[in-house]
Amino acid sequence: MKTLFISILSLFLTVGFAQKDVKHREGFKAETKEINQALNHWHGLAAVGDTTYFDFFTDDSYYLGTDATEVWSLQEFKDFALPHFRRGSAWRFKNKSRHVYFSDDGSYAWFDETLDTWMGMCRGTGVLTKTKDGWKLKHYSLTVLVPNSKINDYVKFLDLD
Repeated sequence: MKTLFISILSLFLTVGFAQKDVKHREGFKAETKEINQALNHWHGLAAVGDTTYFDFFTDDSYYLGTDATEVWSLQEFKDFALPHFRRGSAWRFKNKSRHVYFSDDGSYAWFDETLDTWMGMCRGTGVLTKTKDGWKLKHYSLTVLVPNSKINDYVKFLDLD
């Protein structure tokens, strides 16, 4: 009986927290729409080699690329990426899905997105801060997604032994 009571209590608490989370996200519908539009635009700027792409970052931001050595401040990332932008198209990332979350006060947001890229499917994750000029990226990380069914081949390819 005690186990049944605990199970029912856990269910109610879980549903209650889930409902609170849904309400929390619903309270930020306009911001979520704004962030989705901004991120889609940001990815689009890279596709056409528009260097205003870098205006979407805060001055103290960091970009983590797919290679373990790619941990860049904004200036380091610009130094790496500008030659790609100058050729007219840096890269094309097409958003397949995105989830956006907010701090309680709405001053920060974080997201994860699945992207169709030249490398295959990737995941981008980031942290945004709300500024007087709109949402700006403080941190972005890009990873290549490896399906679990291919992970053993991937590990063998890396020769980690």
